[in-house]
Amino acid sequence: MKSEKTKRLAKKYVVSGRVQGVGFRFFVERWAGQLGICGYVKNLWDGTVEVYAIGDGDSHEQLKLRLAEGPGAARISGVSESDEAVDKRYTRFVIEG
Repeated sequence: MKSEKTKRLAKKYVVSGRVQGVGFRFFVERWAGQLGICGYVKNLWDGTVEVYAIGDGDSHEQLKLRLAEGPGAARISGVSESDEAVDKRYTRFVIEG
């Protein structure tokens, strides 16, 4: 049985603050690629950014740290997290919308 650290998990993160128009989606795409995470990042109508990520537990821990930092021009006020079902259509990480 795989441990939580190595099992593929899906999570949705919603990042709030000044996160649109500051290169946040490109920042997330770069980190997701380095961490071996599949999924997407997109801007939402309310000014937040949604990240759907599939990866192992260690990768999620690292990604969440990066989301809380953001790129230099961003100002993060919060990162919410929820468990999601793994969507096998995502075989790489993409910017949507």
